[in-house]
Amino acid sequence: MPILIEAAVESLDATLAAVEGGAHRIELCTDLVHGGTTPDLNLLQVQLPIPVFVLVRPRAGDFVYTDAEHRTMLEQISRARNAGAHGIVTGDLSLDRTRDLIAAARPLPVTFHRAFDVFPDRSETLERLISLGVERVLTSGGAPTAPEGADTIRRLVVQAKDRIAILPGGGINADNVARLVKQTGVREVHFSVKDAEKVRAVVRNLR
Repeated sequence: MPILIEAAVESLDATLAAVEGGAHRIELCTDLVHGGTTPDLNLLQVQLPIPVFVLVRPRAGDFVYTDAEHRTMLEQISRARNAGAHGIVTGDLSLDRTRDLIAAARPLPVTFHRAFDVFPDRSETLERLISLGVERVLTSGGAPTAPEGADTIRRLVVQAKDRIAILPGGGINADNVARLVKQTGVREVHFSVKDAEKVRAVVRNLR
């Protein structure tokens, strides 16, 4: 089964480069150097041949949001959905509030982003996210990079039993992607993209 490549991008040029390189899905965001925040939704007006998921995160920093920030996230999800997004990437350390975010995103699929790595008991959190109906979890396995967290990612894949997708992200490149996929059994990978060659190199090494 081919491995799906999700490219995290910050600009139209990076989006087009990801498509040219062979990415299968886009995660649209901004400020990737600080983990990503909600992007300019005008970029959704560009017609692309692959799905675009939109990151909804009102600011960098922790994943505990005020009431005002929570309302902002709900509004941003609504705007992204109405602008033509194919999926939403979001999350809150309060899973009750995450439930609200999921409801606002429907009928679009939801990816719970790397706030997942902050939870001390990732096994329990994974079960709770499955019960909430989340489609996938973006994670580095709690490590600085996904290759370093490969053992944890593998355990999450086994636990998931195809009830939810485990999407590794963080430090993935052409040099380590094939090993990571083999070690973990994941079917999707996520990495930031600025040029087409990075995607092409990953594609080559996954063959």
